[in-house]
Amino acid sequence: MLVTMSGALLLGLLIALLIRVRYLRWLEVLLCSVFGFLLAKTAAAPVVQAVIEGVGGFLGQLQF
Repeated sequence: MLVTMSGALLLGLLIALLIRVRYLRWLEVLLCSVFGFLLAKTAAAPVVQAVIEGVGGFLGQLQF
């Protein structure tokens, strides 16, 4: 759950930044949001969540 919340926060900040520099318009943000909500209700949701958790686990093991 922590990876999902972090990912959502990061994507939200990225969208806010793109709106701020006028690269995205509100309609595009609305379409991206609707697509995300619809994707979460499909059979692909567990696969997407597993990929996100795998990437998060990999990044968590990196040593700098």
